[in-house]
Amino acid sequence: MSRRSPPQKTIDDTAFPIRIKFAVPPGGLGRIMLDIHAWCESELAIGDYATHGATTIGGSAFAYYFRDIETAHAFVRRFPMLDLPDGTLAPSYTSPMLDLTALEAQDVCNLYSMTASQAAIRELADAMTDRTGNLQRLPAIFPNAVAPVVCNGFDGRDLVMMRWGMPSPAFALKNRSADRGVTNVRNTRSSHWRRWLGPEHRCVVPFTSFSEYDSLSDGKKEPVWFALGEDRPLAFFAGIWTSWTSVRKVRDGETTDDLFGFLTTEANGDVAKVHPKAMPVILTTAEEIGVWMQAPVEEALKLQRPLGDSRLQIVARGRMSDDAP
Repeated sequence: MSRRSPPQKTIDDTAFPIRIKFAVPPGGLGRIMLDIHAWCESELAIGDYATHGATTIGGSAFAYYFRDIETAHAFVRRFPMLDLPDGTLAPSYTSPMLDLTALEAQDVCNLYSMTASQAAIRELADAMTDRTGNLQRLPAIFPNAVAPVVCNGFDGRDLVMMRWGMPSPAFALKNRSADRGVTNVRNTRSSHWRRWLGPEHRCVVPFTSFSEYDSLSDGKKEPVWFALGEDRPLAFFAGIWTSWTSVRKVRDGETTDDLFGFLTTEANGDVAKVHPKAMPVILTTAEEIGVWMQAPVEEALKLQRPLGDSRLQIVARGRMSDDAP
């Protein structure tokens, strides 16, 4: 008597407990599907995900299956334009093992732009040394991307390139094959973060706009870009950095990288209309930058506060980059 093998979907249900299902429009997904395949090949190992097609009452659907919630979070952050077929108000994860929600569980600001000139960065941040080479405009900076950062060097402040995403706490790495990093730091009382709060590990991160997702009445998520003005004046996030050896991508193996993240705080009135939970810590003057870069920890952390109301304005909607003006 022969034994029938279980269907592949049953195998995948067990091996990949976190599932994200999204609708396929009548014309197909087109370029988006190519981008998804490219992202999976770049960020994941072959055995870290599975895919399945499906038919729903409203039409066709497609599902990606992942081994852990962190990978699913990264997928949703990267492809927020995907529509869900089940009519839920926000992306959600189906799992027989976990009761977890999606984007609302995330902190703030996982997409920003930096289109100011190197000269402007050096002047406002008082950077004496520039190691960034020919810095291009960066209209869309995603987690794990390399971006400009100003840190304290041996002979003053240095403008350098670092990778976005600080080392994750040990508990977050359980059963994970790679550490994609933590982009935002809120709890500065945590022992994990306290080690990097001294001036030698503080930095400022130049930006011209940053994005949060707005929940629309039809359940879709729309990127909303905030800046200090329509002309996107330069400002900085208050950040921390470290040099760290880890596996960022399974395909690359262990690497040593200079990593950064930036602090978050309560949302001000401008951001709270879109994202009520938090906003980045923003520095707008040379004096504030100097305090963050040099002052004792207790004084520096006083800057972990919301920017004043009416200081930010919405400058763009519905797009995944901000290259204006």
